[in-house]
Amino acid sequence: MNNHSYSNVPERSVVALSDEDAEIQSIKERKLVEMMRRTRAQLQSAEKYDSKPIILSDATFSSEISKYPLMVVDFWAAWCGPCRMVAPIVEQLAKEYSGRVAFGKMNVDENPLTSGEFQIQSIPTLLIFRDGQPVDGVIGAAPKYQIESKLKTHLSNQPS
Repeated sequence: MNNHSYSNVPERSVVALSDEDAEIQSIKERKLVEMMRRTRAQLQSAEKYDSKPIILSDATFSSEISKYPLMVVDFWAAWCGPCRMVAPIVEQLAKEYSGRVAFGKMNVDENPLTSGEFQIQSIPTLLIFRDGQPVDGVIGAAPKYQIESKLKTHLSNQPS
């Protein structure tokens, strides 16, 4: 009974379907491996961003800012009242933008070399770095919306 159901189909067509199915299966497997690799890379990328600002020093500054495509650095001092006003905003933004933007804090009194290199004259000063280079900044105790607005501009301009 079963013999006559395939009697009209040439043998090579059945083999061709089998080869085609094998090719489709191979494509599916390659795509799955590729998706897993991309997902793993995205997770590793997100892990390198902390949800808290990174404490920077003259010794670590260059290596830290070069690790991240986009980083905001808060130049501050312990005695500075406006710096204490901005600090919780920086902390909050670090949490909200974790995985997309890195945040750093640099005490200007303890790190005069880097502060001098970027001619930090007033604090707080927030500098935005793209690929290790300063591209924008905010001087003074700016409200969250103002800092976030600058940040969003640079996120939207970020290459994918």
